[in-house]
Amino acid sequence: MADITETIQTEKSRTAVSVQAGFLLAGLLLLLLAPFFFYPIFLMKLLCFALFACAFNLLLGYTGLLSFGHATFFGGAAYFTAYTVKAWGLPPELGILIGVVGAAFLGLVMGFFAIRRQGIYFAMITLALSQMFFFFCLQAEFTEGEDGIQSVPRGHLFGFIDLNSSTNMYYFVLAVFIIGVLIIWRFINSPFGMILKSIRENEQRAISLGYSVARYKLGAFVMSAALAGLAGAVKSIVFQFATLTDVAWQMSGEVILMTLLGGIGTLIGPLFGAGLVVALENYLATSEFPVTIITGIVFMVCVLIFRRGIIGEFYASRLGRKLGFVYRR
Repeated sequence: MADITETIQTEKSRTAVSVQAGFLLAGLLLLLLAPFFFYPIFLMKLLCFALFACAFNLLLGYTGLLSFGHATFFGGAAYFTAYTVKAWGLPPELGILIGVVGAAFLGLVMGFFAIRRQGIYFAMITLALSQMFFFFCLQAEFTEGEDGIQSVPRGHLFGFIDLNSSTNMYYFVLAVFIIGVLIIWRFINSPFGMILKSIRENEQRAISLGYSVARYKLGAFVMSAALAGLAGAVKSIVFQFATLTDVAWQMSGEVILMTLLGGIGTLIGPLFGAGLVVALENYLATSEFPVTIITGIVFMVCVLIFRRGIIGEFYASRLGRKLGFVYRR
């Protein structure tokens, strides 16, 4: 009897893996063909914000830390990349690398102070430090104040791939997005990621087991900042500018909204949430009705109906469980 039960469980597991692999391949195929059916700039914006939301979810969904200052890393990397590419004439790959390193450094500094507190105090410290960076960007000479850094050249990737072509630019952004998501997947499924989840569930127990909780939190904070910076750096190359909007507190609120709509603690949730918010902003931009009101209504409906987020509710549903998805948040 035990052998029969084990065989059934094995078959279910294989079926679940097959279904999930099918979804993954279908999504990848859709992304590869998308520029032939949709406006490439819209798709690149969606991918950049999807990566930004995934980076934020690494901190909130898997570590349990709510940051109100992630715009610092997104916008800071955008400024660093835009300035080095335009003023120093660096190729885009080096500019993006500098943006990521700069965002990681900002994450290290901000995280060093913020992780000393928990809950709302942690959130308020990140917000305060983020506003300090916003005013620095407003006053600093290299950011060009309220005008921002304009006319950033896309240049040639590795010296021979012309990024001024929308098709080339799209597939470069797609490659960066896939690499970023794979890094996050590997991170959360590593022993380090398992410890982060244990800290999220019961920090005091993690401390009693001998883990240096502060170091793990700081490591997660820096990793999240670096990946958010990667999204911001690529975004500055795509749109060829970096402005104060990228470092404003509203940007931090927007990424929180994306993550909550999709479902925190899930890898796919923030992607879906980012797509929903970006699509609403794009297609309602010419509407006379304020986009923020529509977004707010959608958020309220999702909070009332989908308490775990849209993807989180699907994972927790009977159909989601049959397909092998697990919601552990």
